Amino acid sequence: MILRKMKVLIIEDEKWAADKLESMLMTADPGIEIMAKLGSVNESVKWFLQNNADLIFLDIQLSDGISFSIFEQVSVSTPVIFTTAYDQYAIKAFQVNSISYLLKPIRQSDLNESLQKFRNLKSAFSIDFEALILQIQGKQPDYKKRFLIQIGEKIRKVEIAEIAYFYIFAKGVYLRTFQGNNYPVDYSLDKLENLINPDNFFRINRKYMVSIDAISNMTAYSRGRVKLELTPSPVADSETIVSVDRSLSFKKWLNK
Repeated sequence: MILRKMKVLIIEDEKWAADKLESMLMTADPGIEIMAKLGSVNESVKWFLQNNADLIFLDIQLSDGISFSIFEQVSVSTPVIFTTAYDQYAIKAFQVNSISYLLKPIRQSDLNESLQKFRNLKSAFSIDFEALILQIQGKQPDYKKRFLIQIGEKIRKVEIAEIAYFYIFAKGVYLRTFQGNNYPVDYSLDKLENLINPDNFFRINRKYMVSIDAISNMTAYSRGRVKLELTPSPVADSETIVSVDRSLSFKKWLNK
């Protein structure tokens, strides 16, 4: 069986950097087909009007402006791997939006890992370009401040400051207030991660996203994990343990 070549687009305004990335991609996978190497927003917009690719390597700053403006002019659903020289403050924005990135100067091992991640995902990244632009410009995105909760005919508002944590129970998502009240919400935890200020809430595992103010005690657990005691105590019968893959990020979040 003949496998179709992966079609890759490189958007990078420095020719030597684009050529270097192309060489590294060929080293990682000689079967990759480089569709084009573009250096400007204008050039990229024109290209997308008539072409598409399987994967885009995108530099942040191009010769005629910030690359995110490409996606304000044309609709593109192709997965993106950023190549950037921005510092860790900006990198945080990429992580929050689940975007893969390569920090310049790019290492071959990191490139190989990103390509493997792309293959494993088998779907486009969900990218909030507006939030990325705001954060890179040093502005905070407009995070949710409250939720409207409807139970029967009654409607009440719950301020973010009232919420101790969000959790999954019986296939539904709920919030629990510091007063011990539980209300259903119409968002998945994945969506909530993008709606709520990450300085205040952290997704500790697939079932819980907790407020820093709800953590009353912490205990070192096996394999580098952390077991949390929350206030108020969870009603769901599940342990509030920070998962292995989130433990390092959790400790960094606490230590800001």
